[in-house]
Amino acid sequence: MRRKRVLPLAALMLCTPALAGTAPAVAAPQTAPAAQPAAAPAGPLRILLTNDDGYNAPGIRKAFERLTAAGHDVTIVAPLTNQSGTGTKMMSGAPTISVKHPEPKVWAVDGTPGDSVAFGLAEVFTGKAPDLVVSGTNFGPNVAGLATHSGTVGGAVAALESGVPAIALSTGGLSAPDPVTTVNAMGPTLDFAVKLIDRLRVRARSGPLLPQGVGLNVNHPIVGADGKGTAAGVATTFQDPQNFLEPDFTDAGDGTWKVSVKVALKPAAKGGDIEAVAAGKIAVSPMNSDWNTGPVDQAVTSALIAGLRP
Repeated sequence: MRRKRVLPLAALMLCTPALAGTAPAVAAPQTAPAAQPAAAPAGPLRILLTNDDGYNAPGIRKAFERLTAAGHDVTIVAPLTNQSGTGTKMMSGAPTISVKHPEPKVWAVDGTPGDSVAFGLAEVFTGKAPDLVVSGTNFGPNVAGLATHSGTVGGAVAALESGVPAIALSTGGLSAPDPVTTVNAMGPTLDFAVKLIDRLRVRARSGPLLPQGVGLNVNHPIVGADGKGTAAGVATTFQDPQNFLEPDFTDAGDGTWKVSVKVALKPAAKGGDIEAVAAGKIAVSPMNSDWNTGPVDQAVTSALIAGLRP
């Protein structure tokens, strides 16, 4: 599984300063050349909607309803089955792929979120790419190490690789998600998503929705006992470097191992997504689709290999 990189930077301030508040002054990283995003239309957007929970999951259906009600032209192109945790995996090597078209504006791809986005861009939106790819809203958060392996984030990354602006949406706190409460919290998540997309569209004017190669990883907390509460604010964040889910292996003695996962939260990084979500705030982290780092890291690497010969 190929890992994507989430930027620990305030690049979001390039496009949504009024939503995000104050961010540290950090230079944007140098990234590999990518296709230039098309200019955003003046009116409603053409949106490819995907996820990793499956095309019929509550999160994506609620997203379809809410984004459509906001006036956007939305088409679901999402996995046929639950693909949580598949990250940026694409094309398993099978010579064929099964695709169902169960209803108008809905395509179900028997593959990963990345496969779904690839099919959507190549076949459903052939000839004219969508204005935006939205992945989610996911059942549960995609912060810190979870984002690295998230199929929801992976779907957004697949769009960025093709030069299409993308937003990953997730709903959940840092404790085990309660199904009813999480589904309730998807309403506020999508209300915010509509506001964010509208802000991007208005600010873009005749330019792209987002800076070239930049996507947004949005994590909405669960607020209130019923999940319908209002978040405490919006924060520009970065992916907290910790991975708080630790696998626990127990030898069964017969050549098999029992596997469980425990939560081991460490102190949150200041300014990171965990800190924001724990405070009841919406975490918005800019991300890119490659592994490039900034000029400081490149200088360190250059010093490291200076004088080395094959």
